[in-house]
Amino acid sequence: MRPTLLALAVCAAFPVAAQSNEELLKELRALKERVADLEKKLDSTAATKPQWGMTPEQAAEFNRIAVKTESIQDNFTDQGYKGLKLSGYIEPVFVYNQRQNRAGVQFLNQQGDGYNYDTSYMGAAVLDFTKETDSGVIWKLTLAPNRGTGAVVDGQSIVQEATVSVPLGSLQTRLIAGQIPDWSGYEYQQPTLNPLTSHNLLYDFTLPTHYTGVGLDIKEGKWWLRGAIGNVNKTAKDSGDKRPVLTARVDYAKGEFAGWGAAALLGRATNYNTGLPTMAQLLEVDGYFTRGDITLQGQVSYGRHKGAATNGGDAQWWGLSGLAGYLFDPRLQGLIRADYIRNDKNGGGLFGYTGFVDANDNPTTFDGRNGIGANPADPNRGANRWAVTTGLKYLFDTSTTLKLEYRLDGADRAVFEDVKTGALKKTNNMVAASVVVAF
Repeated sequence: MRPTLLALAVCAAFPVAAQSNEELLKELRALKERVADLEKKLDSTAATKPQWGMTPEQAAEFNRIAVKTESIQDNFTDQGYKGLKLSGYIEPVFVYNQRQNRAGVQFLNQQGDGYNYDTSYMGAAVLDFTKETDSGVIWKLTLAPNRGTGAVVDGQSIVQEATVSVPLGSLQTRLIAGQIPDWSGYEYQQPTLNPLTSHNLLYDFTLPTHYTGVGLDIKEGKWWLRGAIGNVNKTAKDSGDKRPVLTARVDYAKGEFAGWGAAALLGRATNYNTGLPTMAQLLEVDGYFTRGDITLQGQVSYGRHKGAATNGGDAQWWGLSGLAGYLFDPRLQGLIRADYIRNDKNGGGLFGYTGFVDANDNPTTFDGRNGIGANPADPNRGANRWAVTTGLKYLFDTSTTLKLEYRLDGADRAVFEDVKTGALKKTNNMVAASVVVAF
């Protein structure tokens, strides 16, 4: 009974399976025919062109602008403007000087009586042209009428700096040549970088002004080395003077907030006692720390100049300068600076400050405006100088800075001339204010 039922069940299942397979085959054939039909339609349909996104008139205007832009770029390059940067600043200054009995604005005035701490580089208008070529050559010309290093050296030149910098295989190793401003000390000449209006005593009276010559500029990691051979404070040698001056500076950036530097000079420099160059040696070390609201800077200097002292002996001096700054807020900074120069040997004498004469060109033992040299009562002992300066610097906007300072200068001998009375004093008071606008 059971085998018969099983056989009947199997026989009944075969027609159902056969019917299902046949239906599947029909569906597959229909699907293949449909795919083939779609492929034929796709092959017979031409590819649709993408839309421009603009009308023909707009496309024509776009092409015109593109051609004009390329023409402007080519013209810009052909005329030498590529890689050219123009910058500058002006700095009108108000100065009150007690012993000089004067108060008022000074700006671009000629300094017929030489370099003085109450005029120096204050009250300048400066234009700077910097051009860098595709090969990495940097050409720099800075013009500063009556306030540049050239004006200090010869009284007439408007050139502050005129240099070229040529890469020697690497942009970090360069040949430099031309009129190079001195690189000594922690303080900068430019009022955009100098926090106070006046400069410290070491900057004003113990350092060179500029070099004229050729040298090397090398940067390697945290180190920066510069050196030059040529003239110091002269654009050309006088007759009979054939020996060059050697000068160098090294800087090390210890980290993001601190660093130090040192500069030296060895060679013959003009001696105003004799009018002939004599051997001079200069050495200074400086450093800085800037973090958060606090700024600290300092410098130690030593110098010697053969036969350049007031009494005809060798001039020899050393000095210290330090500056501290604190930001009360992001715009307002309080500042204090203290300077000291020991200059008593042989009647005194500093680099470039010898051979003193009075208003009638008669020889004298001191510079009564700057307080340098010896009191006439003791011409063999020079005055040791000091100065304390306090001030405020306010950033009005990104290009305008306002400055105000009070400065007390002093000496251990009466060497400041009071022009109102003719008396000699040990101290002098000065107030200075300036507006620095840069671009």
